[in-house]
Order: sequence, then structure tokens, then C-alpha cells
Amino acid sequence: MMRTPFATFLAAAAIAVGVFAQSAHAGPRLDRIMEAKVLRVGTPGDYRPFAIKTDAGYSGHDIDVIELMAKEMGVKVEYVPTSWPNLMKDIQSDKFDVAVGGITRNVTRIRQIEMLPGYAPFGKVALVRAADKDKYKTLADLNQPAVRVIKNPGGTNETFVLENLKAAQVGTHDKNAEIPALIAEGKGDVMITETYEALHYAKADPRLHAAFVATPLTPQNTLGFMLPKDDADYSRVMEFVWGLIDARGQLKLASDKWLK
Repeated sequence: MMRTPFATFLAAAAIAVGVFAQSAHAGPRLDRIMEAKVLRVGTPGDYRPFAIKTDAGYSGHDIDVIELMAKEMGVKVEYVPTSWPNLMKDIQSDKFDVAVGGITRNVTRIRQIEMLPGYAPFGKVALVRAADKDKYKTLADLNQPAVRVIKNPGGTNETFVLENLKAAQVGTHDKNAEIPALIAEGKGDVMITETYEALHYAKADPRLHAAFVATPLTPQNTLGFMLPKDDADYSRVMEFVWGLIDARGQLKLASDKWLK
């Protein structure tokens, strides 16, 4: 007899419940998480609106989602600071169980780690001063000797800058969340970032403008949560929990809250 989609979903749910209840039969990472009741979450914590760390703690789209996932698993979240240059090294050296915070899905990363399903489709755009928005209509307009670009080290935005803006004046600032203010204050002209971060800062500060949103500088991509590759049971459960909160509409609620 052919199963209905709902029946298939219930069967998968029953399997997942069994995994949570009998974690001793799972893989080593999943066993450790379920026994300690702690999910270690690594994030640079500097990328609005996905994950930002302030004196009040962590907040953002990815923070809401990973908290929902942990609750579904019956564990608590323990946040572990990391940085974009050290993100891959830290997850591979077992400093945390999952990495979040606006992480681009790409072949380089997926060859080394696992990634959960993509979300928040985006392209590379430029955050510029609103007064200068008419200056930047093409990539060539950004790639000029007089243009001062400020980049954050270690991520795909830095890769884009180094590959495409070789004629521009390129500077590096370690704290990603501080770069928009530097652009607004005239200490730089351009910040290369993704659609949602640029829109967030342009909305928050009228001195700023998100350029190339309608026609991004790169093909569309998505973000994703990173997982280590050392435990297939753990990856399977995390994928199931992601699908579960998606089916309940909780991912849409998080998107509506943070990304619109």
C-alpha cells in the first residue's frame, strides 16, 4: 500500500524519537550530546541579522533557530566564540558541535564538513554611503584605485574582494560588525557583504545604502549551519530536527522576524 506523505513523516518522527530516547546506541558525538544534555554552538557572533553577540548575549536568526533545535532535542545550548579565519579549524578540532552565524554554503566547505539545508538565498552586494550610491553601478565602478574597500578577514567576502577588487585600496578590519559604521563615517567607501547584512545596516542607518541588491555581484547562493563529519547519526538527527521545525512553520517565523 502506498504511504501518504503524512504517514511517511510520522514514521520518520518515530525513528527520531527512538534516537533521542536510546542515544547510547547512536554515534559518539550524538551520544555525548544527549548524555551531557549540551549542544556546543560555535559562532563568530558578528554578523547581523544572523548572529550577533552583545552584552545582553547572543541574538539573531540563527540563534533563534539553533535554540529551537536544541529544545526539540532536549538539550541546552552552550555558545563557543570563534572567528571567521578559525571557523573551519575550530569545528574540525572539536571545539563545538555546530557552527552558525551566516555561513555561506560552498564546495570548499562541504568537502571538509557537513552542512544543513540552505536558507536565506542571497548574492554578494556592496554597502556604501547613501550619498555615493550613484557612483557604483557595476563591479568595475568598485574596482577603482580611488575606492577604499574595508573587508573582514577569513570568509567568503574577503575572498570576493581579493579576487575581484584588485585595483581598489583594500584594508582589513577584524571586527565585522564595526565596518558599516566606518563606511558611514567616511573611513572607507565600500563593504562587500551579503544581501541581508547590507539591507539590515541600510535600514538601521540612513547614511548607508545597499547597492546591487536587485542585481547581485555573484550568482545566488544560500547560508547553512556547519556540522563535523565524524558522526553520521548526529548529522542525520540534526537534519531531521531541521526538517521538523521547517514543517511546523518555525523556520518561516524566524525568517519573517529577522530577514524582512
